[in-house]
Amino acid sequence: MRTDAFALRHIGPRETDLQHMLQTIGVESIEQLVYETLPDDIRLKAPLNLDPAMTEYEFANHIQELGKKNKVFKSYIGLGYHPTIVPAPIQRNIFENPGWYTAYTPYQAEIAQGRLEAILNFQTTVIELTGMEIANASLLDEGTAAAEAMALLFDVRTRDQKKNNTNKFFVSEEILPQTLSILQTRSTPIGIELVVGNHETFDFSNEFFGAILQYPGKYGQVNDYSAFVAKAKENEIKVAFAADILSLAALTSPGEMGAAVVVGTTQRFGVPMGYGGPHAAFFATKDEYKRSMPGRIIGVSIDVNGNRALRMALGTREQHIKREKATSNICTAQVLLAVMAGMYAVYHGPKGLQYIAGKVHASAVTAAEALNKLGVFQTNTAYFDTILVKANAQKVKGIAEKNEVNFYYVDVDTIAISFNETTSITDINQIIAIFAEATGKETFTVSELTEASQLPASLERKSSFLTHDVFNNHHSESQIMRYIKKLERKDLSLNHSMISLGSCTMKLNAASEMLPLSMPNWNSIHPFAPVEQAEGYITMLKKLEQQLNVITGFAGTTLQPNSGAQGEYAGLMAIRAYHLSRNESHRNVCLIPSSAHGTNPASAAMAGMKIIVTKTTPEGNIDVEDLREKAIEHKDDLSCLMVTYPSTHGVFESSIIEITKLIHDNGGLVYMDGANMNAQVGLTNPATIGADVCHLNLHKTFAIPHGGGGPGVGPICVNEKLVPFLPTNPILKVGGEQAITAISSAPYGSALVCLISYGYITMMGAEGLKSATEHAILNANYMKSRFEGHYPILYTGECGRAAHEMILDCRSFKENGIEVGDIAKRLMDYGFHAPTVSFPVAGTLMIEPTESEDLAELDRFCDALISIRKEIEAATADDKNNVLKNAPHTLAMLTTDNWDFPYTREKAAYPLEYIAENKFWPSVRRVDDAYGDRNLVCSCAPIEAYMEN
Repeated sequence: MRTDAFALRHIGPRETDLQHMLQTIGVESIEQLVYETLPDDIRLKAPLNLDPAMTEYEFANHIQELGKKNKVFKSYIGLGYHPTIVPAPIQRNIFENPGWYTAYTPYQAEIAQGRLEAILNFQTTVIELTGMEIANASLLDEGTAAAEAMALLFDVRTRDQKKNNTNKFFVSEEILPQTLSILQTRSTPIGIELVVGNHETFDFSNEFFGAILQYPGKYGQVNDYSAFVAKAKENEIKVAFAADILSLAALTSPGEMGAAVVVGTTQRFGVPMGYGGPHAAFFATKDEYKRSMPGRIIGVSIDVNGNRALRMALGTREQHIKREKATSNICTAQVLLAVMAGMYAVYHGPKGLQYIAGKVHASAVTAAEALNKLGVFQTNTAYFDTILVKANAQKVKGIAEKNEVNFYYVDVDTIAISFNETTSITDINQIIAIFAEATGKETFTVSELTEASQLPASLERKSSFLTHDVFNNHHSESQIMRYIKKLERKDLSLNHSMISLGSCTMKLNAASEMLPLSMPNWNSIHPFAPVEQAEGYITMLKKLEQQLNVITGFAGTTLQPNSGAQGEYAGLMAIRAYHLSRNESHRNVCLIPSSAHGTNPASAAMAGMKIIVTKTTPEGNIDVEDLREKAIEHKDDLSCLMVTYPSTHGVFESSIIEITKLIHDNGGLVYMDGANMNAQVGLTNPATIGADVCHLNLHKTFAIPHGGGGPGVGPICVNEKLVPFLPTNPILKVGGEQAITAISSAPYGSALVCLISYGYITMMGAEGLKSATEHAILNANYMKSRFEGHYPILYTGECGRAAHEMILDCRSFKENGIEVGDIAKRLMDYGFHAPTVSFPVAGTLMIEPTESEDLAELDRFCDALISIRKEIEAATADDKNNVLKNAPHTLAMLTTDNWDFPYTREKAAYPLEYIAENKFWPSVRRVDDAYGDRNLVCSCAPIEAYMEN
């Protein structure tokens, strides 16, 4: 075996396993299997035109050399991004730990209690610092969270406001520029009119339903908004705040001022800037708005024994129920980063956060006082961390950059300087020296921070926060290390066993892809730093865009969308802009198959489109005749078709080229959902099937880890006609010549984790990528063959093959009293996370093994499900006390003195021999979802506070 070939390390099955696997499937070669799986008319005729694959060692050297082209200057740019100190135990034990970064979204609560507790800590931090009643498990970034706040306030308008079509939304001119750009993007398609202005001169007209304020303002001004909010409330105008999380340790909370929604980013809570992301945004609101709240909420419930148990509540279901009526298309969060930010609060505690906030404020005041002595006057009347000074910007810029320092240059004679927790006395003296040189005056030094405050006395925080034990008991490194480990042991991740989630592609996240994320030359760059300081980033990102262009067959790519749902929205907005450019704004009909993921119709609705649902056949394919009928019926207004390929049912539909031609012939474009791209790479591509735009899930196909439910990256790749409309950014120009406004806050979205996909593609090369796809198809069909005779398989291709995933039909087991959820819970006893449950068909399991699982692991999983099938056969409809209904079984159950079950302890915990070697114990019994819905608690209150009487 070649020890330096990365593809051989990434792909699971060994050469010696292939004959057995092929024989089990009933084919002679992988080539024959692929021929029987993919329609021949969409096969690529030539290999992907990519550079030869690098070895892991070559890539490590390459990425280090490329990183040296990034210049890490002292950053005082601000605008929502700040240098921060990542506590070493959090970096080592969470950020760099596959036990945390390879976990999946906690849909299976019993094996995710550690992550759920960590997110609950995050929610509690947000609730208490913002002064609000409920918070979610994070959003994508501050700008998109602000857009979600606008959409929520639009949704919860009064009955009269809806009746009168009240549609104006006030935006303070203090708002961050990138946030304004996103608000512009998101408002227009859904009929919201933005009015940007000065909050002091706002007229509170009844034409407005809502407003958003920046706290502190973009250049640091701190305003007391209490009177504004009170006047707005009198006029039934609900107010959102975009707030700096660290400032809230020192300032009166927005909740105390009467805010309806508070959003922001937790980046400065120990998460690297990473050229723009990923970072966990926060979203907090009032309890009365929880049903309109975007994203996920972690709630506290109980298990069947009445013990405290955490779960995902509410929002996770909304888009799938509401579909085109959903107010948000968000289906993910930034869990890994939220865990880090929440743990930062746990590690430092309330007094630590107050100390950090105080030091940051003192740094700003000390610098301001010193600059005033130089005649460089500070103009904010009150500020927290950002001062606004008057000086010759061009002169200062030249001297500052010579000293490797970045400020934000507002205009020719105005400079904003944002201080942060890394700022030292030495740094302040360097700033003084820069301005002294620029003004031709003699420099001087300061030796200590001032104790003076520039916060208004009326806004100094008086309310307590983070009083719960968890924020006050883990301040030594030993304590935090053990607490993190305790939580990690409660979670099943890829470092324990395969996670075979259909449509989610839980593949290997190789260590060599992950290591660069910890390098300062990559993770310490501000997204609005001058581009000449980010040469390594620009080179890497442009190369990744080119690689994705080659893989998809398209002409252009934007990496800006920072989730798959954002990619859907970006693709549809590009299509919308294309039609507008041709004076065909009436083209607004979007055809969506009934089998589509819930985000598809939600994204289309957000893009202002009219959704027409098309039928699927009993075999699970698109009903071409129904599609033809609807395409022709709506040909004058047809905007696009949204199609997933291979289909949501895991099949390569042979009619795909006919389908895409039908749409084009009727004036529409084709958007391809890239959720199942892992079955395409190197074998076919979206351009070949006739799509015009696709989004890719870099957190699926291209090896970015799921992080327990985020980060994600959802770039869109487009053909030549859509290239001009790729999104831009108000600070750093990117995108096309007729670019739409921003989709996310940073110019390149979550740029830091793009290093992972760049590494994956660069080390795999064309041959490795194609082999990965072939082995994904091989693994799926091997498992399918093993399951046949035990489980009915829904939806196969014309030759009886699955693509890279398959659906097991569990609906008939109801005759034995067994639901698909029982199977999911029982799999935990066998050491596995359940496959995708009841999607896209209720009562089924959708299984996707990926190419990185080896034969032994595939067999372990197959053996587990086949063993469970025998347990199902032994069950009866009247028997509610069986091994499936009682699953999962915890260690506490197994070690109790009393065993009141009609099966043995060994049967419960060790049903197959392999389990004893590496037993994973669920930490709670089956969670009571109904109880959690009735008693929604999403912060760290003790269980006694919400137990039912």
